Amino acid sequence: MTKPTIRAAAALGLLLAAGTASAAVPGGTYLRKGDQPIAVTVKDGKLYCTRIADGYEMCNGMTAQADGTWKGGKMKHPDMPGFMRFNGTVTFTATGLNIKGCALGMCDSEAWTKQK
Repeated sequence: MTKPTIRAAAALGLLLAAGTASAAVPGGTYLRKGDQPIAVTVKDGKLYCTRIADGYEMCNGMTAQADGTWKGGKMKHPDMPGFMRFNGTVTFTATGLNIKGCALGMCDSEAWTKQK
């Protein structure tokens, strides 16, 4: 196998592992705070959560974990200064996702609902 094929197979394996541990598959449009549509996508095996209204990126390339979560250290919160980065975790559920970010011992979490 070529390197891109091996990477694609590895990413698919992680996605399949994530699918067995979680109730939903990543991707689609989710509502943040009830009225902010967020496009959730997986590109090159990385998870991105982009606010549709202005292109603000929150997840910044999180990676799939064996337990079905997605984790990363470059997550951004739209209500915080742009230079701040957080360690984050995204967990998919049957009806949406839970997103949590922590920095300097302070954490914030939100539940987003998947649009049909």
